[in-house]
Amino acid sequence: MAPIAKKFQFDTVFDQAGDVSFAPARVKRTFTADEVEVIKTEAFAAGEKSTTAIAQAQAAHALNEISRSARQALSALAQVAHEHRTASADLALAVGRKIADAALERFPEAPVKAALQELARELEASPRLLVRCATELVEALQSALDETAQASGFAGAIVVKGDSALPMAAFVLDWGDGRAAFDPEQAAARVAEALSTALAAEGLHAEPLISSSEADHG
Repeated sequence: MAPIAKKFQFDTVFDQAGDVSFAPARVKRTFTADEVEVIKTEAFAAGEKSTTAIAQAQAAHALNEISRSARQALSALAQVAHEHRTASADLALAVGRKIADAALERFPEAPVKAALQELARELEASPRLLVRCATELVEALQSALDETAQASGFAGAIVVKGDSALPMAAFVLDWGDGRAAFDPEQAAARVAEALSTALAAEGLHAEPLISSSEADHG
């Protein structure tokens, strides 16, 4: 196998006048102790700068990852808090409904008596008040309203009539110049709708379930 030819390289080139037109840089092969120290210092500084740059890049990457994880965690916590808040509101509403139903079952005449007391000023000039309620409540309600009217200063006649379409504790008051009505089913539905609307409007931007001050003292 023929040897591979190498391109001849001139070390120094002279022009026609004999002057040096090209001279390759000479590689320094010996160094003084001071020069060695300078080289060591420069090399150390370059290495330290490179290490610092790498560490800073790694720290920046780690911070970005922490920030991303924190955003994901906060989003998940906000969702959990909203679901917890909604579930708590639903539970409170259900408990309140049970208590209200039990109270209305035991005292079905209470809402209309309260309405009569509240409307005393509007009714004082009316000669007659017509009350419609559940059929099975007529007799008891007539007696209760007569007592309430006397205590409230209402001098007009109160006529109570049964209406099979009305549920227990529901009523309709009609005094000619005005009208008032109450239906426990519709009232409960309005409360539930208002609560649902408030929770939907609040969404995931509600106040945290635990305040920062509580967390600090926890």
